Amino acid sequence: MNANDIISPENLVYAKPGLMNDNYMHYCPGCSHGVVHKVIAEVIKEMGLQEKTIGIAPVGCAVFAYNYLDIDWQEAAHGRAPALATAVKRLLPDRMVFTYQGDGDLAAIGTAETIHAANRGENIAIIFINNGIYGMTGGQMAPTTLSNMVTSTSPDGRNVQMMGNPLKILDMLALLDGVCLATRTSVHTAAAVKRTRRMIRLAFENAMAGKGTSIVEVVSTCNAGWKMTPAAANDWMVENMFPVYPIGDLKNI
Repeated sequence: MNANDIISPENLVYAKPGLMNDNYMHYCPGCSHGVVHKVIAEVIKEMGLQEKTIGIAPVGCAVFAYNYLDIDWQEAAHGRAPALATAVKRLLPDRMVFTYQGDGDLAAIGTAETIHAANRGENIAIIFINNGIYGMTGGQMAPTTLSNMVTSTSPDGRNVQMMGNPLKILDMLALLDGVCLATRTSVHTAAAVKRTRRMIRLAFENAMAGKGTSIVEVVSTCNAGWKMTPAAANDWMVENMFPVYPIGDLKNI
């Protein structure tokens, strides 16, 4: 087998989606964001929605999604992505509108916007990246940080008596009448990526069908913030994050 055989079309099994720009990714090696970006690009292309999709970027690592996906974007102030998505979808109801948010953006400064948009049943999809930490700004404790988890602002571990319990915001959102889909996924294995792809497509289909708000929480790693290798971060996520944020559907109607 020579180099031409390896890259010939009949042997090509993995390629960059056409909707992804030719920009070098800035994410840390092992970061989950790049995988989720690829999945979103594949779903948009598969659904034929490139010209109809509007993404809402927030603040944090997730904001750089607009560098990599060749669709229309709006950038929201920190935490306000669901409010901006509400305005875009109401003004342009034929568009597929989604937000792409980290846990600090969605579950901390944006808690109110998230809850009220979901409670109203806005016809948007919310992609929620939960790595249990503020990855971009130095690895500080987030609302989703686990009990006893060490971060730069909880060096002795999160003390729930002082700092509260990890916020399971998806569980809260699933209780709202305006939410039609609330599900947790991950991207640490091929099977997990496939399920995430199915759930994101379902969320987009729900938004276009006017069924209400869909939230896909992707339980993710931040190996740089966790100070682990990518492989060790995946193992730590399975052992520690999944018991608190279990994978599966909380609501799917």
